[in-house]
Amino acid sequence: MYTVRILDYKPAHQPVFRALNEEWITQYFVMEAPDYQMLDEPQRYILAPGGAILMAEHEGQLVGTCALLNEGHGIFELAKMAVSPAAQGLGIGYALGQAAIQKARQLGAHHLELLSNSRLMSALALYRKLGFRNVPVPTSPYQRTDVKMALDL
Repeated sequence: MYTVRILDYKPAHQPVFRALNEEWITQYFVMEAPDYQMLDEPQRYILAPGGAILMAEHEGQLVGTCALLNEGHGIFELAKMAVSPAAQGLGIGYALGQAAIQKARQLGAHHLELLSNSRLMSALALYRKLGFRNVPVPTSPYQRTDVKMALDL
């Protein structure tokens, strides 16, 4: 079993937080305005409104991340989840997802949701394994969104 440590975000993590997300986004899609906002200024767009960012460390390297966006009224969005391609298949995404659910509960969440895309089949399988279910897709700030999933906590 590989050792994965889930860490709370520190400002020094911002370049890795950005790089991990930009890597997967540009592999499948294009960066959009909300991506730049959150990845360039996570303190302003994620943390200050009451959200959180988690980082995954494996063998001394930061290889994964995810964010929780505070949508208000006990609703949080799981967002900006990424695992380095070199570290995929090691259970890091699942460990991050479990830690994010736990962190959301600590932050007072009763409902967790996420936006995704049907092309990201591995990610969608992970979300289902974590207990998320498909729900109707609303209008989104992202053109790539065609899937919405939710989890009651």
